[in-house]
Amino acid sequence: MGKELYFGISRRTITPQMPISLAGYLNVRMWRKILDDVEVRVLVLKQLEQYCAIVQFDLVTVSQELADAFYKEISDIKELSFRNMIVTATHSHTAPEVRTIKAGIHPDYIPFAVKKAAEALREALGGMVRGEVFGGLAEDKRFCFNRRYWMKDGTVVTNPGKLNPAIDRPEGEVDCKIPLIGIKSGGKLKVLIANIVNHTDTIGGSDVSADWPGFFIRRIQSGLGGGSMVLPLIGASGNINHFDVSTDMNQTCYAEAERVGCGYAASVEKALPKLRPLKDFTLFTRQMEVVCGPREIPDNELAEAKLVLEKYKDLPDVGPGADMTSEDLARKEPKVLKYFARNLLDLCNDHEARKFNLVGIFLGNFCIVSLPCEPFVEIGLEIKKKIFTHYNAMVVSHSNGTGNLRVGGAYIPNAFNYGRGGYETTPRSNLFSVQTADRLIDAWRKIAQTVR
Repeated sequence: MGKELYFGISRRTITPQMPISLAGYLNVRMWRKILDDVEVRVLVLKQLEQYCAIVQFDLVTVSQELADAFYKEISDIKELSFRNMIVTATHSHTAPEVRTIKAGIHPDYIPFAVKKAAEALREALGGMVRGEVFGGLAEDKRFCFNRRYWMKDGTVVTNPGKLNPAIDRPEGEVDCKIPLIGIKSGGKLKVLIANIVNHTDTIGGSDVSADWPGFFIRRIQSGLGGGSMVLPLIGASGNINHFDVSTDMNQTCYAEAERVGCGYAASVEKALPKLRPLKDFTLFTRQMEVVCGPREIPDNELAEAKLVLEKYKDLPDVGPGADMTSEDLARKEPKVLKYFARNLLDLCNDHEARKFNLVGIFLGNFCIVSLPCEPFVEIGLEIKKKIFTHYNAMVVSHSNGTGNLRVGGAYIPNAFNYGRGGYETTPRSNLFSVQTADRLIDAWRKIAQTVR
């Protein structure tokens, strides 16, 4: 009886009410209409005197500005802080911009989203009830593809295009497993956490949407009934997306978000009857700060960037308009080459350290561990398969800030991915030292040694 678990849930809508760009592409996209609402969801857990929480935003990331403002807003809540909360995002590319270094952001949006999140957190804390925890596993291989491909010329290209005859093979792995944690109250499933490894970029355009996680949430919650909450925690998917290059089907539209979200939901629903109770567990958390440096700029990349800027000096800079994505980089569009070259030169003046806050939540044989920004899938698999070998591990990306205020979020590749090609390893898209992945993995290895 002394180890009973209590939980509280709450949510708020954070759909923009002011003019603001959507995040996730290389250009400004001021929102035009609402396809579906974006929200912030909160789950608070308590056992004895141990508290912890998951706060999930339907945003492209948890920027350092957003994280810092949220921690300040709830600083009067003694039970919760940056030490025992995972503050994360679904990585929707059709949600408002929250990185102040990006164009198109509105100064009122972060305070608005933070206020709503704090309201939800206080409500969840004030309405806690007893719950029983369950665990399980689902799997879905239909929507998960490594988006970096070895080409027949020996280089690696990100999103090389559908039915491209120059594709040889995928560069890396995928992770189709979906660990599940459920919480029941009164015999009914009230909370479901699903850890899904995939990018959240199926729609494009300039209309607001939570993307496929929104469809996933709505479908699962419709089956669970009122008063339930679904948290689709996004795994390490920096080099993963839903594009099947072996087909020519349209996979950038609202219907695709529905196909992917409802497809994942159907697979998870099949696994719900197989959830099994976690008995006699102790809830606890771990926290560690990891420091790394900025991206190292090789002399040859610096020289190449200067040549590109000179070559395209008369080309107008990118402004608001059509989507500008990694596919344009794969095609070597001049406007994108110039954009990346300028960003590389700007990065040469950045010498500030990046400080990442890692938080882990442990309950029974399950654990939920955070990673910042967009780590590659192999990083998540290393943590799952080689570090937390005695746990069913959920690895959650886009969590707890982006390192500092000058970093708006970036990819975290493996050290072996550099020098091969592809969008994610360019200095514009990766603002961290090439050793960052190894440092994050080492930190979780050290944390794991304290929980065995």
